[in-house]
Amino acid sequence: MNNNDLRLILNTNVSLLVVETWDESRTLELLQDLFRTESVPAWSWSCTSGLAPLGFGLELANPEQYADPEVALNFIKQYGKRGAFVLCDMHPYLDAPKIIRQLKDIALSHGQHKHKVVLVSHRLELPAELSRYGASVSISMPTEDEILAIVREQARQWSDKNHRSKIKTDNETLQKLVNNLKGLPHQDVRRLAYGAIADDGAITEDDLPEVTKAKFALMNMEGILHFEYSTAHLRDVAGLYSLKQWLEDRRKAMTTDDTALDPPKGVLLFGVQGGGKSLAAKSIAGVWGLPLLRLDMAALFNKYIGETERNLREALKLADLMSPCVLWLDEIEKGMAQGNDDGGTPKRLLGTLLTWMAERKSRVFMVATSNDISQLPPELMRKGRFDEIFFVDLPDNQTRYTIFSIHLKKRDLDPSRYNLDALAQMSEGYTGAEIEQAVVSATYAAAARNEKVSNQLLQDAIQKTQPLSVVMAEKMSELKAWAKERAVPAN
Repeated sequence: MNNNDLRLILNTNVSLLVVETWDESRTLELLQDLFRTESVPAWSWSCTSGLAPLGFGLELANPEQYADPEVALNFIKQYGKRGAFVLCDMHPYLDAPKIIRQLKDIALSHGQHKHKVVLVSHRLELPAELSRYGASVSISMPTEDEILAIVREQARQWSDKNHRSKIKTDNETLQKLVNNLKGLPHQDVRRLAYGAIADDGAITEDDLPEVTKAKFALMNMEGILHFEYSTAHLRDVAGLYSLKQWLEDRRKAMTTDDTALDPPKGVLLFGVQGGGKSLAAKSIAGVWGLPLLRLDMAALFNKYIGETERNLREALKLADLMSPCVLWLDEIEKGMAQGNDDGGTPKRLLGTLLTWMAERKSRVFMVATSNDISQLPPELMRKGRFDEIFFVDLPDNQTRYTIFSIHLKKRDLDPSRYNLDALAQMSEGYTGAEIEQAVVSATYAAAARNEKVSNQLLQDAIQKTQPLSVVMAEKMSELKAWAKERAVPAN
């Protein structure tokens, strides 16, 4: 929300405003400018400084005597003129009945005194007694142009401190830094940008992971929403030809600002474990050149009522701020499964996600992966939620051939030295992950014998593996039967 939006709300009959922000300094600056423009006497309050003038507020004698919240609120109640009071970090006191009553008295007298009380905190929820008298607003985050201006400002400051040394960077890396700083308030953008420059006087690719890690820590998203630094490319994914073509057809709509094309919403990938769903999700971000955010559904859950849904809202909000990007909901059934008895939390999570999916305007492409689609609620599977539902089946013979080639090359082994046709035939019914493990097992065996990886060692590793298609044959049959009528083959 910008200053003009804030002005509109302050000119309504709402007497209590809640501003949730980590950027207290900028919020106070915005409010000070606003109250000065509107010629409204204003004060700020904290439990350490008491009441201090903000804008046109008059200096009070002994402001520290108002550090006690009850004393400060009593002063506001008795102040007989129009005034604005910005109370910082009042949230710890909102469980005290007297504090709640004082705020309610101020709200009820709004028609007489026209007081505005603004509660500024990193997180604050009005008690039920006050909720109908208040409104929540948020301060807008810096735009790309503003972030770029801040980065350049920090570069000038570093240069001035270091004898006019020139910052080393390039336009592509600079733009990546700007994208990685989206979603942070001005003060944090300033600090992280300076930190990226100050270590070596340059903005390089090596700075980006550290900046993103620090950003997610600041936003308290570590453990819930992860920034995936290494994305795959479609050449790393064997098979999945239908999915690859589908993605290629939508590349322009997702990576350009062509308003004639509706940006794609997302896909649901389901199939057997180890079939390549996760690698496919990573490759989507890689082929489109977009940031990849992975949402850990299991990590969302919090023991406190309402916190789990809040975690999801915050994660989706961050994804919106980082758009265009790919949002990967890993094993979505862990959070949305039917029949979970957790006080109704999965249903509330589903409602939060469905609302976001229906209303989002940002270019966030959602990739949901699932090992057990039968657990997902029908509301999520309804036509239109996803652009397409793809079934990732067991790899065919040609795909298994390619998988062996990929994993041998990754380990600096020349595929032409091996009988890939025979290996592919022997591994019928194996997933990509099982084939990779066979290659890994063969390398271990070769190292133990102090010899090179041979066809025989690879064949031995395959024969010692019992694939999921055998262990879970009934489950695989059910998956294939469901997919035959309801999904598009990804292979």
